[in-house]
Amino acid sequence: MAFGPPNTLSAPASGSAADQTINTILTQEAGRIGNDIHKSTLHTSPWIDLIKQSTFPEGMGYTLSTLIYDRALPVSPLDADLDESAALVGTNWSALGTTQGSATAGFVANSTESTTGAPTGGDNVNHIDFSKIIKSYSLSRAVIESPRINVEELRYAAHRTEQLRAIMDILKESTRSSWENRYRQQYDKQCNNVVYAKSAASIFATGAEGKATHSTDSSELLDVDAAATAGGDGGTSDNVADVTGNISNALLDKIYFQLVRKGAGSNAHGVENGRPVFTLVCSSEASYQLMTESGFRDDVRYNNSRVSDLIAPLGVEKSFRGFYHLIDDMLPRFNAALSGSNDNLVEVPVYDVDHSNKKVVMNSAYDSAAIEVAYILHQDVMESLIPTPIGNVNGLAFDPVSYKGDFKWTNIPDVVRNPDGNIGFFRGIMAAASKPIKTDFGYVVLFKRDTATAAAV
Repeated sequence: MAFGPPNTLSAPASGSAADQTINTILTQEAGRIGNDIHKSTLHTSPWIDLIKQSTFPEGMGYTLSTLIYDRALPVSPLDADLDESAALVGTNWSALGTTQGSATAGFVANSTESTTGAPTGGDNVNHIDFSKIIKSYSLSRAVIESPRINVEELRYAAHRTEQLRAIMDILKESTRSSWENRYRQQYDKQCNNVVYAKSAASIFATGAEGKATHSTDSSELLDVDAAATAGGDGGTSDNVADVTGNISNALLDKIYFQLVRKGAGSNAHGVENGRPVFTLVCSSEASYQLMTESGFRDDVRYNNSRVSDLIAPLGVEKSFRGFYHLIDDMLPRFNAALSGSNDNLVEVPVYDVDHSNKKVVMNSAYDSAAIEVAYILHQDVMESLIPTPIGNVNGLAFDPVSYKGDFKWTNIPDVVRNPDGNIGFFRGIMAAASKPIKTDFGYVVLFKRDTATAAAV
């Protein structure tokens, strides 16, 4: 990728004209970052590819609400007052033309059942009730700025083209990583189910929606040791310290059948032999653990089924026991920190900051962290809403802002700090709201990655 006309870069003019030339080049290159980001992230991350994206509505404020209907099935029987206290899930069928001998169950004595004038109660009445809940979600934003760049220095810098290309690559990578982390964290937050993998009797905790296993905001962190609060396991003796089992196929089998019975199969990412195929986002190590688990290796050897068109671009060649394994080697890892009678998850980040050299480095502690997370990624759990750029409101003109992280070259003259207008920087803005939908389809699986003991159910 070349930066501007070769003759301009190799022989810059002098004075302010040269500065303006480089300013123009930087502006042009910033305009290309958006397309480059799209190209570099396409089919590289399940979070960016598979999370639904839409437009955040305008003129409705920063916080919105969505109405979610729960699953509903007929129940019966009902009495004449539509009392459901003794009703069971199912549909009662009654033969036409039969005579009721007594005035019970809401019928008139000796009446004949017909297709018209049926009583409101009785064994032939089945009732569906609609349960719904309103969930709120809000818009958040993040801003990324590059260091200040003096265009005077770029005029005379050796290998200027290579330097600019490196700067652009770093900005693209920062945007891709920021969106990936955002979607991962927000999906984690929307999941209503947290599974604690144990060597015996793994725990399936519900009610975790609204809290995440990892977050920079401590108020949003899931309480993994709560006996009575959302996401808690319901007992003081069963907490994150008791995550003693590695991820296992038996554990995923149970999740699979729960998903099927919840109705998640109707919009799964794939179908094989008439059965839904769900998506498991896990690390390379976790995928290998599942595929080499004793007693399950033949499932890999003989599986030649066609992969879903939604999943194939991500490089997946086969499914395994009802799941596509999508690899994310940046998944959160944790250690369990003991604090009195409580246990908490302490995240071990993938990267750390070397403050002495002002650079990002690998965190060696990540490789030895004990607890890892895997996700059941379902496309109906959430939707990411991104605002559209606005350039004109009621005749007032604004510089339109792209909220997808596209960078703009900005050079703001200042009488003190930038009197000559030769110091600028790249600035990118990201904004999105995570709309919860069918959060009961989302699962977070916490397992002990450094043990050979498979989780039991």
